[in-house]
Amino acid sequence: MAGIRSSTLLPWSFMSEARSSESLEALARYLRALEVEEGASPHTLRAYGHDLDAFVAWSREKGRDPARAALPELRAFLARSAGCAPATLARRIAALRGFFRFLVRVGLREDDPAERLRMPRVPEQVPRYLDVAEASEVVENPTQEGWFRDRNRALLELAYGSGLRASELAALDRDAVHLVERVVDVRNGKGGKPRRVPFGPPAAEAIEAWLNVSSGTPLFLNRDEKRLSVRAIFRIVRDAGVNNGVSGVHPHALRHSFATHLLAGGADLRAIQEMLGHASLSTTQRYAHVSIEHLLDAHRRAHPHGRESDLGEE
Repeated sequence: MAGIRSSTLLPWSFMSEARSSESLEALARYLRALEVEEGASPHTLRAYGHDLDAFVAWSREKGRDPARAALPELRAFLARSAGCAPATLARRIAALRGFFRFLVRVGLREDDPAERLRMPRVPEQVPRYLDVAEASEVVENPTQEGWFRDRNRALLELAYGSGLRASELAALDRDAVHLVERVVDVRNGKGGKPRRVPFGPPAAEAIEAWLNVSSGTPLFLNRDEKRLSVRAIFRIVRDAGVNNGVSGVHPHALRHSFATHLLAGGADLRAIQEMLGHASLSTTQRYAHVSIEHLLDAHRRAHPHGRESDLGEE
């Protein structure tokens, strides 16, 4: 656990016992590997930690070693999730699969009972996105006054102008932004893969104004002039939406809007994939579905050969 605070990985009930149990130490090692080797986000670590904590507690109630569980025991544990949303059940299965796969990899088990667990069918959700007018209203009219307004304007313009995740925005330092080239270096992206993402003149103007009134290493600061948290970024984006009469706005909505508007404007899907930092093109393709529906509707309304009233008249 050297170099990583145990509270980051084990803020749950088994934390004090992890030193004395081989199984629980293996669980701590697995969560550490998720963070260090796979670059899992804090949200994923918390969710998997919560699910695996529940599995540990259930195993101990039954007088069993969680790391020695067989397939029927895993199914019995998951049966407690009856009535949960399919996405919640899928996440719990993924947590168990990852843990037992890790046990095999490090030589603590020869078999992997979790690989036979079947994932539920999770309905695909269309990403929330704003139209161009809504996005412009939100990013150009932030809440608060004084230097907070300058910070919020720069934050919102960069979120929409480059499609960065909230965690990536929070981790940015001043030297990651290059105003002349209008690019930002994302060094702590999901999966640990660095990338360079462009942004437009409005974002450059807003960032320059913010840099002129701020100082320090982090790009975005809170009222104590320390690094702005992910939670604070969610609040700033949400409040900007409410302030402009647009409900349900969050950083990922701006990220989805960034991708959708690029695609609608003719950008190449693989270029969008690189800018978003997606490992798989299939993840980026979700935005194609949204944009195609939007474009088909525009075509039906505006194109001479797209209106239904024109059909069959020749």
